[in-house]
Amino acid sequence: METPRSPLQPPTFGDLITILSIDGGGVRGIIPGTILAFLESELQKLDGEQARLADYFDVISGTSTGGLVTAMLTAPNEEDRPLFAATEIKDFYLEHCPKIFPHHSSPLPAANLIKSLTGPKYDGKYLHKVVKEKLGERQLHQTLTNVVIPTFDIKRLQPTIFSSYQVKSNPSTDALLSDICIATSAAPTYLPAHHFETKDSTGKVREFDLIDGGVAANNPTLVAMNEVMKEINRGSPNFFPIKPTDYRRFLVLSLGTGTAKSEEKFGADEAAKWGLLGWLTAESSTPLVDIFMQASGDMVDFHLATLFQALHSEENYLRIQEDTLTGDVSSTDISTKENLDNLVKAGEALLKKPVSRVNLDTGIFKPSYSSTNEHALIKLAKILSREKQVRESRSPQGRVAPRRNEQDA
Repeated sequence: METPRSPLQPPTFGDLITILSIDGGGVRGIIPGTILAFLESELQKLDGEQARLADYFDVISGTSTGGLVTAMLTAPNEEDRPLFAATEIKDFYLEHCPKIFPHHSSPLPAANLIKSLTGPKYDGKYLHKVVKEKLGERQLHQTLTNVVIPTFDIKRLQPTIFSSYQVKSNPSTDALLSDICIATSAAPTYLPAHHFETKDSTGKVREFDLIDGGVAANNPTLVAMNEVMKEINRGSPNFFPIKPTDYRRFLVLSLGTGTAKSEEKFGADEAAKWGLLGWLTAESSTPLVDIFMQASGDMVDFHLATLFQALHSEENYLRIQEDTLTGDVSSTDISTKENLDNLVKAGEALLKKPVSRVNLDTGIFKPSYSSTNEHALIKLAKILSREKQVRESRSPQGRVAPRRNEQDA
């Protein structure tokens, strides 16, 4: 099982462990896509036009739509370079979202209601088709840097984490990237659950019955950090020794897909009257699913913000999230041209907004006014570029990084 040659020397030759995490959120994946395009452009200013995000992050983690972005950024092309540049993510969403989430509403509201109660809102056929076309037969072990993509197995009732770190010890998880992306995007009520099988070198078959990883970890930042810590604890030669409280050695960029918190969409008086239908269909949305996924993401951010602040390392954790979405742009699946264009504008506007940090007393994001997200990303690009150069200068192999399976030897 040969992996492509890694574009980045392992952390053991550097000073930091670099992690990128991307939340789930359907069409709102355009927002982090816009942020990532800006970051990659800054890296290209420093290191040349061929610079790609996979050249700088030790781990890229994504859930649901974030899992798809993760695969796009890390799957290899024929030249062992990333299949997609970050600038191409937005165009992918603009082209394909209207077909992944088509809107063919019946003029009869009752017919729409019956359809939503008897099956997923979308059949997923176009999503399956385009993902398989783009990713082909590429498998998890072939990504250009380590990836971590959460899903949830509804047969076993437990999360299934597809992790580059686990493939060598658990070959049954070496699934096709297309299957992993389809599975982590299978949001309940929106898209059908995904069944597939893998077979290891001994012929042993493993079955997967998966839905959207967002039901367990819509914000996969903590999952990614846990995977790294497990590698450190098992004594992986790729990592330097690290104390449990030494968060200064982590450099984390966590990207949200936007929320409608400021809209205060639902109230207790209204929700108190909901039955099953209300929790699944109120306000032309799915409050039950939306609330679970939002709560999951917020708890991760609150936990990490607390840790990094308590350990005097808050500058090493950058969370970029838009909490002021309203109307259609807060939807997971409204794929009209107008709404998708507005999501692009939301991502561009977010770059100009002040860096926000969660208030540990209220749980609410508050602007720090120390800098804008744009300036924070420019600073981050410089740190990432410097870290890459440090590793190359300290490694006996220089710029030619070993294959990831050789790193683990």
